[in-house]
Amino acid sequence: MKKSEETLKERLERYRQIKISVIGRKSGKKSSRPVWFVFEDGKLYLLPVAGSETQWYKNVRKNPTIWIDARGVEGEFRAVPITGAKAVKSVVEKFREKYGAGDVKKYYSGFDVAVVVKLE
Repeated sequence: MKKSEETLKERLERYRQIKISVIGRKSGKKSSRPVWFVFEDGKLYLLPVAGSETQWYKNVRKNPTIWIDARGVEGEFRAVPITGAKAVKSVVEKFREKYGAGDVKKYYSGFDVAVVVKLE
């Protein structure tokens, strides 16, 4: 394991928000946004705020390359969409546990998809 990966994992265990960057499906340009996440067993779980209607999620469907930035420590990975109802529900539960059910309900409107990024 490279030192930078260790640092990224250490940061993911401490922070509540990261920045992700994806390639625009129409523009072809890299765009970034802050997101909430859950990091568990070497996997990073992302929940698109508006579910499958979320722009960054649509971009990841076309180009699965995703950049994770935890306050300056970055990595390039492959994003894998999660579409099975049971698997998505499991990710939603992880988010409720970490951020609180009230805030998840307040900020998220779509619960039909999620994304997993393996950091290994």
